[in-house]
Amino acid sequence: MNNKMMIAISILTIIILSACAAGTNNMANTANTVGEIDGFWHGLWHGFISPFTFIISLFKDGLSIYEVHNNGNWYNFGFLLGSMCFFGGSGKGCCRKK
Repeated sequence: MNNKMMIAISILTIIILSACAAGTNNMANTANTVGEIDGFWHGLWHGFISPFTFIISLFKDGLSIYEVHNNGNWYNFGFLLGSMCFFGGSGKGCCRKK
């Protein structure tokens, strides 16, 4: 193997080994301070406003873009759908007109 191939394999190995996997949400299905569990509609809203919430969270402590007091898969689906709506989804971004 040549030197460039070894460097590429080393970088790829470092990236794979340093990747973070999502852990379990111990707070799922527990009520938040308002006393409710967030579901699909809250996830959709939180996903849509996540870029703005992220910017605000840089300057304000205790603010996060993801609600840990959620009902699981439906909240996650809503959050993902809301994020895709804001960022334009996958649409035809890869196809260019000639």
